Amino acid sequence: MRRPIAALAALACTLAALPAHASKDLADKKGCLACHGVDKRIAPTVPFPSYKEVAARYAGQKDAVDKLTKKVLEGGSGSWGTVPMVANKATVTEAEARQIVKWVLTVK
Repeated sequence: MRRPIAALAALACTLAALPAHASKDLADKKGCLACHGVDKRIAPTVPFPSYKEVAARYAGQKDAVDKLTKKVLEGGSGSWGTVPMVANKATVTEAEARQIVKWVLTVK
């Protein structure tokens, strides 16, 4: 009885890890990691926040996924300084942006 339960638990852990890994790969494929680091900024002088900083700023905000999905798609400025984020509608679908944002918000 213990083996099937252990096997199911291992499978559940594996499947739970897949979306996060897939989302990081998607962020890389879509060019997001060219400007944003995961744990820290890509360089100290770069004005673009790391995903860890984004997750900390938006932690607990109920509208964070919608707000950040819109920012990914439409771009904008003022959130992290004067350098604007470029619009990504031409290369990222709304579903992809939402998937990436949900992953970003889990970065610790």
